[in-house]
Amino acid sequence: MPGTDEGGVRGLLTRTLDEDHAALVNDWVRQQREVPGALHDERDLRREAAELLETLRTALDTELPAALIAERDPGVRDALTSLSQRRARAGAAPSATALAILALKRTLLDAIERHSEDPASRYRAALLVSELLDSASVLSFAVYVSGREQIIRDQHHQMLELSTPVVRLWRHILAVPLIGTLDSARTQVVMNSLLEAIQANEARVAIIDITGVPTVDTAVAQHLLQTVSAVRLMGADCVISGIRPPIARTITQLGIDLSHIVTRGSLADALATAMHLLGERPGAGAVTG
Repeated sequence: MPGTDEGGVRGLLTRTLDEDHAALVNDWVRQQREVPGALHDERDLRREAAELLETLRTALDTELPAALIAERDPGVRDALTSLSQRRARAGAAPSATALAILALKRTLLDAIERHSEDPASRYRAALLVSELLDSASVLSFAVYVSGREQIIRDQHHQMLELSTPVVRLWRHILAVPLIGTLDSARTQVVMNSLLEAIQANEARVAIIDITGVPTVDTAVAQHLLQTVSAVRLMGADCVISGIRPPIARTITQLGIDLSHIVTRGSLADALATAMHLLGERPGAGAVTG
């Protein structure tokens, strides 16, 4: 261990964690419950407090410098990660997660004062606690932000799936009504959902309805072409409906070639075309139930 001074300070801190464990948990939980936007389930708070304090106590017996314990000690890192991710999922405010670690610092410093009357020891202990918990605060905040970003990405993906339903219109005929902007991420969701539905329903014609797509530019057209190509690779025909006059003019002005794709002005026209491709007549293959 690097130096007798740090060894003595670590001894003071480990003794504090051992002898005042219950009091430290109680004090930390009390402080967190007073923070706006924090978690207030006492069982969760007590479990978090006990786990983190125990892992910190164990880490102090290692050779790791205090400033690196949060990042390199597996137990402490896991405890902080679990704490931050749980709060991110529960919707706790990011400031509350950072303040929780600062509250632990106050709790430890108050406890150290009860175990030592030497100003020099208290000062060195305060420095060690700051090194230990400042890095813990940075790590917990980073994990919280990462967790929230993952939740947002998951929710965005779920919303994309909900906004692009695949509808069975007729026997062997599917439709995807698109509403809003069509970008790369949404194109991938549309393509995956449509291809899976084609396989599951043994569909032979897929209608992509873009009535609800406000504008069609080169990027949107490329996304549509990719989807059409994927549908054809599945052995199904593809019809694009909802080609309104402004969209037709835009596509022409951009020089986008859709001549090899069947297009129709409305979903009703597209359905009639799809039935003609299958040799169906109205009433012969309607979906019921």
